[in-house]
Amino acid sequence: MDLHAFLDHVGRGGSIVAGSEQHEFMHGAAQQALRIIAELNTGYRTPERVRTLLTRLTGTAVDESVVVFPPFYSEFGKNLRLGKNIFINIGCRFQDTGGITIGDGTLIGHGSTLTTLNHSIDPDRRADMTPAPVVIGQQVWLGAAVTVVPGVTIGDGAIVGAGAVVTRDVPANAIVAGVPARLIRMTGFDAAAK
Repeated sequence: MDLHAFLDHVGRGGSIVAGSEQHEFMHGAAQQALRIIAELNTGYRTPERVRTLLTRLTGTAVDESVVVFPPFYSEFGKNLRLGKNIFINIGCRFQDTGGITIGDGTLIGHGSTLTTLNHSIDPDRRADMTPAPVVIGQQVWLGAAVTVVPGVTIGDGAIVGAGAVVTRDVPANAIVAGVPARLIRMTGFDAAAK
């Protein structure tokens, strides 16, 4: 199995069955990602060096406008897509095996977690995983310690309050907060109009 075949499999929502070829590939890729993350998180790194390491982690060029404050964690890396003018604060954790896309101008508060894999409900199959991507639109603001679960899309211009657990899609230009996150009100701005 190669990266392209694996990404195609998870992109279709294909299960990662414990002990399967996909499962073994994922664990091998995780070891590569963990080596890069260890280098990123041990000692001071200039913003340029952080972007270089993120480019190695993701396998795609990271724009010079992207700012990430380490420590930063990712268990796969190769299914993470970052737009431009993104800021990711200290201590964020991205489980990107199922795919994470972050749009231009987005701010992610410290200690936030984005997850893309669900485990089986059946206890005999608990180690099996089902991928579901997280998509964060443009000009989104996630407050500190936000958790986004697999399969959630957050629309352009939305704001997610600190500590929220986002379990379902968030409309564009909405403000949500709480556990689980619920609509508080609309922002009154249209991020798409810019």
